[in-house]
Amino acid sequence: RLLKKLKNADALIVEADVSTSDTPFANLPACEALEERISEDQLQNLQHISQEMGISPSLFSTQPLWQIAMVLQATQAQKLGLRAEYGIDYQLLQAAKQQHKPVIELEGAENQIAMLLQLPDKGLALLDDTLTHWHTNARLLQQMMSWWLNAPPQNNDITLPNTFSQSLYDVLMHQRNLAWRDKLRAMPPGRYVVAVGALHLYGEGNLPQMLR
Repeated sequence: RLLKKLKNADALIVEADVSTSDTPFANLPACEALEERISEDQLQNLQHISQEMGISPSLFSTQPLWQIAMVLQATQAQKLGLRAEYGIDYQLLQAAKQQHKPVIELEGAENQIAMLLQLPDKGLALLDDTLTHWHTNARLLQQMMSWWLNAPPQNNDITLPNTFSQSLYDVLMHQRNLAWRDKLRAMPPGRYVVAVGALHLYGEGNLPQMLR
């Protein structure tokens, strides 16, 4: 159904074009030792989860805190059976390029990295939330997968488990949804297929709600 919609669309709109071979985390400056940036409890929690995921903790020694959080989240998703190359956005991007459809980015990878670099305390809250809500996030991913395989809930007011602090939710979800809404409303009239992360579609201040 999605591919049929894409075939009849004027363009595909995505958060960022993830089909390119560019590595968004390349050329990031090295940070001071991890032990100097997080608490002992956070360090122990990180080491425990890293071991659980089969990741060497030394990989994180000089990475930005927000990057560590994202690597952990991506590894968790992979362990649950998700693969980036099978993601809806990636598959739609491949189909759009085969059909020579224009691809429009709502943000682009560079802007996403710039946003992460601007997080307070160099992304400490994102790492702390990732560690604190580790098992809740796994359940949330499994819930999203079941919706995709079966049917999404029809209730737009559905409440999702909270895996972000309110301040982080505002930066990573709400403010971005507002910016995307404005960009989508400014688009010329046409037929578009829009693919964004599932968390932007549900919960407080979700994108479909803002576009109504």
